[in-house]
Amino acid sequence: MKRTVRHLADGREIIYFDHTDAHDRLAADTRDLPPVAAASEIRRDPLTGEWVAMAAHRQTRTYKPPADLCPLCPTRPGKPSEIPEADYDVVVFENRFPSFSQQATGDPSTVDGLGLVPTAPGLGRCEVVCFTSDHDGAFSRLAPEQVRLVVDAWADRTAALAQTPGVEQVFPFENRGEEIGVTLSHPHGQIYGYPFVTPKTERMLAVAREHGGSVLGDVLAAEQKSGERVIAAGEHWTAFVPPAARWPVHIQIVPHRQVPDLPSLTDAERDDFSRVYLDVLRRCDALYDRPLPYIAGWHQAPVRRDRELSWLHLELFSVLRAKDKLKYLAGSESGMAVWINDATPEQIAERLRSAG
Repeated sequence: MKRTVRHLADGREIIYFDHTDAHDRLAADTRDLPPVAAASEIRRDPLTGEWVAMAAHRQTRTYKPPADLCPLCPTRPGKPSEIPEADYDVVVFENRFPSFSQQATGDPSTVDGLGLVPTAPGLGRCEVVCFTSDHDGAFSRLAPEQVRLVVDAWADRTAALAQTPGVEQVFPFENRGEEIGVTLSHPHGQIYGYPFVTPKTERMLAVAREHGGSVLGDVLAAEQKSGERVIAAGEHWTAFVPPAARWPVHIQIVPHRQVPDLPSLTDAERDDFSRVYLDVLRRCDALYDRPLPYIAGWHQAPVRRDRELSWLHLELFSVLRAKDKLKYLAGSESGMAVWINDATPEQIAERLRSAG
């Protein structure tokens, strides 16, 4: 892998990841861009103890541009984009409309100075990851070696963001499909460097602490022994529907060895993940004979604590409960965080195995 760092016209960093040394990546960003405005703030909910980000500047972010004006495609004559080069393998750049940024300023305080609701600048970093230069492509149609390059880029950025001031947890993820809320159809994902450990991770760590170690290792062993919910497996990874699945399509892809994060994976584990993940994604697209809208994200250890309790894994889920029907998060799910699934995990797993 070749890694090349450049900067866009407004000073944001862009990093090219190439399979070979064939490209020098010298193209300049010729756009006249105003400075990035990223005045985000975080506030701690006094009832739940959870942090919420306030990022009003994101209201002006790019929304469903036509394909010939896609900002994630390579630059073409007369149509400059976020990527100055005429082609690329995988590219990562700082988000122009970040939820968290190194530019966030201010001192910790409280709302209205009353001491009840803590506030702090939304210090962190948000990046965009373009998986391919092909606007009409999809992660599920990437070659295994291209997926491996994406994994290497994720690992590289996880390590870099872990060293970024204020970042406490790194979350690479992909939103796919309009039903999920995607506003740019080009195959891409994002990476968030949060200024706190996320609520879901805090809860998983608390359970692991009570359990006396990572629960996921025991879950993995049980799923491998049962096989009832396993949908794909390789030498180093197993993909299964979690035994308490929340979503109509819900999959966890777990390494057989406990590692805290992506940089800790070996070459063999990265290669095997590429094969297993492509198998999973192709089953997902075959499930309803249409591209499945989904969210896929990496659960990684916090940057500075509880790494011995963490077990890296990828979680993928979809709101699509039938070819033309969505699962809506209504009163019970949205109001009380009590999930009700219309299918059993065993039924979901059997459908995904049959889709292969």
